[in-house]
Amino acid sequence: MGTNLGLRPARAQEPTIDLKPEAGATLRVLRPAKFVKGDETMWLENTQKYTKTTGVEVKVESQGWEDLRPKAAVAANVGKGPDVVYGWYDDAHQYPEKLVDLTDLGEYLDKKYGGWYDVCKKFGKVGDKWVAIPLGAAGARIVYRISALKEAGFDAWPKDMDGMLKVTQALAAKGKPGGLRPRQRGRRRQHLVPLAGVVVRRQDGRRERPGRHQQPGDHQGAGIRGRALQDVCAGHAVLARPFQQQGLSRQPAFLDHQRHLHLLRRQDSDDPKIKALAEDINHAVLPVGPVGRPTELHLTVPAMVFAYTKYPNAAKDYIRFMLEREQYVPWQEASIGYFSQPLREYEKSPIWTADPKHTPYRDLMVNMQWPGYAGSLGYASAGVMADFVMVNMVAQAASGDKSPADAAAEAQKRAERYYKV
Repeated sequence: MGTNLGLRPARAQEPTIDLKPEAGATLRVLRPAKFVKGDETMWLENTQKYTKTTGVEVKVESQGWEDLRPKAAVAANVGKGPDVVYGWYDDAHQYPEKLVDLTDLGEYLDKKYGGWYDVCKKFGKVGDKWVAIPLGAAGARIVYRISALKEAGFDAWPKDMDGMLKVTQALAAKGKPGGLRPRQRGRRRQHLVPLAGVVVRRQDGRRERPGRHQQPGDHQGAGIRGRALQDVCAGHAVLARPFQQQGLSRQPAFLDHQRHLHLLRRQDSDDPKIKALAEDINHAVLPVGPVGRPTELHLTVPAMVFAYTKYPNAAKDYIRFMLEREQYVPWQEASIGYFSQPLREYEKSPIWTADPKHTPYRDLMVNMQWPGYAGSLGYASAGVMADFVMVNMVAQAASGDKSPADAAAEAQKRAERYYKV
């Protein structure tokens, strides 16, 4: 696929920023391990390009997804480690005082590339200060077999949760089970957000931890509420039951005709078996749940610069370089659109229209809400997210280990550990 960098005509005077790297600067960069080969390959090529352009040597280290968050937290606490960390979600809100101010970079990218999506500002800013720069989101969509959907009596994937439950039941009745189960890994929680419409936030009018990580005037607190929670958990049981009963591994089972929907994305592959399936696989946007609007959650990757770095300008400049169109568009294409953009200008990237099956992934960050919605991000929301409070609540109820009421009560207690009154 040829790369077309002409997303828009160049303006006479584009925004500029002076981030000249320090003399003798070197950088250590920690990022998530690759999920698609093209991601890492192009990232390293762009990094070499940066070194050739600036003379700054950059060592890129990849970390397993489950270990990335604790490794970043340790670096923040001990004051030693990578200069730049591409972490997860709202990690920056757990230790904003340990991070370099990135406001000039955030404002530069905002002006140059059509503006940040609203959710990116939530992840990246504490008050008026940028403490992290979102790289994008590794999102998930419903992946299903077109033939199985038609056999179940449906011509198109439904847009709401009631319709999805009907499809799941119809597939199971045809001996073509789907199934989504909550797990404490990556995308395994993403389908829970539109399903439940659950909000974790302050409800007592008191501040979370006075003076720390809160927006001025924001009054939110520990409270879990879900619309028709019992129906939500029962609905998830319908989605999860075929999977749980068969004990199937998610993606291999889908490729082996044992499951007929899952939550991920189609990937390019040289495997003849997968190539043969490609024409029968399609993608659909996650259904809208009981709140009546998109409430999606996707694996957001924020870039953070730790205050202990000796080379803050070089670190900021590296982040900038990787988000400039000359590097970002080819990286998106090499990654098959695996990461969806944080800046509106990149909605026009050719990857989203080169294949109609890519298009559902384009608007991930448009449809996103942030953890702890409708309150603000902070220490508490980040802690609840990292502790899988919501995932475990739905899993316990859906599996029958607890009643919906008991699962919600336990989740409330766990949330209160973070939203301290």
